[in-house]
Amino acid sequence: MSDCRIGDISKQLGLSADTLRYYEKIKLLPKIKRTTSGIRIYSDKDISRLSFIQRAQKMNFSLAEIASLLQMREDPQHARSEVRELTHKKLAEIKSHLQDLTALRDELTLLSNLCAGSEDGCPIIEGIEDD
Repeated sequence: MSDCRIGDISKQLGLSADTLRYYEKIKLLPKIKRTTSGIRIYSDKDISRLSFIQRAQKMNFSLAEIASLLQMREDPQHARSEVRELTHKKLAEIKSHLQDLTALRDELTLLSNLCAGSEDGCPIIEGIEDD
């Protein structure tokens, strides 16, 4: 599936045309080939790069981190240690977020249970005010 227009890519990948233009503007994508009338034409290589960006975003990498990953993608053998370091850092962030979310879940579960057993007042509101 080569030489797709921006609308085709937008539908295929679920990205808005504005997002595609923005990725090109911030250089996550190289300058996209255009027709003589200025219509962007995306190659298979561009589509592969966009898919990589989407997968990296799902792994919670920021656009700046994705830019680094894209550079490393060009020479993966020489970038292995950098990729590993970035991945370990991201994993540590995710573990921290998981701990925060687990604590939040436990607190909300407790407040919800207190609310179900309460005859007066609202333990949820009171719990939020006490924080």
